[in-house]
Amino acid sequence: MHFEQFYLGCLAHASYMLASEGEAVVVDPQRDVEIYLQAAQANRVAIRHIFETHLHADFISGHRELASRTGAQIYIGAQAGATFPHVAVRDGFQLQVGRMRITALETPGHTAESICLVIADEEKSPAPWAVLTGDTLFLGDVGRPDLSKRHTPAQLAEMLYDSLHNKILKLADSVLVYPAHGAGSLCGRNMRAERVSTIGTERLTNYALQIKSRDEFVKQLTSNLPARPEYFLQDAEINRTGAAALSDLPDLRPIEPADLKALIEADGIALDVRPNEQFAAGHVPGSVNIALSGQFASWAGALLGLTGRPVLIAESQEALSEARMRLARVGLEDAHGYLEGGIEAWTLAELSLATVSQISVEALSHRLRGNGWNVLDVRREPEWEAGHIEGAIWWPLDNFKVAPPEIDRDATIAVHCKSGYRSMIACSFLQRAGFNNVVNVIGGFDAWQQANLPTATEKAVEA
Repeated sequence: MHFEQFYLGCLAHASYMLASEGEAVVVDPQRDVEIYLQAAQANRVAIRHIFETHLHADFISGHRELASRTGAQIYIGAQAGATFPHVAVRDGFQLQVGRMRITALETPGHTAESICLVIADEEKSPAPWAVLTGDTLFLGDVGRPDLSKRHTPAQLAEMLYDSLHNKILKLADSVLVYPAHGAGSLCGRNMRAERVSTIGTERLTNYALQIKSRDEFVKQLTSNLPARPEYFLQDAEINRTGAAALSDLPDLRPIEPADLKALIEADGIALDVRPNEQFAAGHVPGSVNIALSGQFASWAGALLGLTGRPVLIAESQEALSEARMRLARVGLEDAHGYLEGGIEAWTLAELSLATVSQISVEALSHRLRGNGWNVLDVRREPEWEAGHIEGAIWWPLDNFKVAPPEIDRDATIAVHCKSGYRSMIACSFLQRAGFNNVVNVIGGFDAWQQANLPTATEKAVEA
């Protein structure tokens, strides 16, 4: 049996290919499906089956395009209400692929239609070898229960408890666990960085599996959930019908500097995808920076929404293409265009650049001994409560989709996150909103702690 995991770091998403005797199965494919076609060709197998463990909310799946290009059958949980041609999978459904047997378990909880796939490599043993758990069971965590229009979080948490204890944990301790997401995904809140575990390891170390009481499980799973981006429910609906092929998307159109200036003045969005340092050194006034180096697509979807229609600013044609692809992976397809010639064309047109000042944590600590500086922490609530700079204002970056913090727009604001990626995003949004003295803290809270500077812990109170 051939088994391969594909891990997409920017979305913390894992998909899989399994094959036996020339026939392949793809599970939870990402939107750009060339990687599966190339892997199939390299391994001399034909993709005949595509499984979705649920209607993904944090990315657009490529199941429809992959099925179109291979003739494969799509399988998804019977509760999904999928409108594309598919096989509706119910508990106990089995598929034999060569010497490999796939058995589906209906495991509602993260979503009503969630399924897990138990894999047996019958060439070695008829016993289960691994389970692909989708977003039901993660390494160190379980799926969040608040992504349904039809069920309350409490109802889904009850279902999840039953799915875990009555089905997943009935598997042997030696069974390998392969989830659909890893650390950094918003589909859970406490995932480990590893890519594979076992039922036995999760039984002993996963905090959610230590909760023996159903009522306590529901209470903990529905408390302090991470912010749910607006696009999550939209992505799930797109996946219910199946997304169009990437090749069907229109080409980005070039935008002249003068036209971009007019668009920004009319409240249009310019999205600069260059590295933080380049953006800080000089950028189009009013543009926002979400660098390609981090969780670019997730933050773009969360902060701009799927109808944002940004004009892209990049350092190369390759970066533009990468940005377009990654935006499409979360459903942000309708980009307005791109700044033709990039920042160089902007300066050649004799248009002014804006900058973002930066400060080290040591210099910030010295500044805070005087008056007139505000520190803005844009990390998420668990990060804040684990430790923060005393006197800092807390306004998580997720909130910027709604409004900037209520701070004097003429005061000096030193912005930090964990390491500097999110803080530069926040700085750009603050500048766009009219904050005049924004400073990025180099290295963020990680650098503050490494410098052994004092921290405080207290419950979060937003600005």
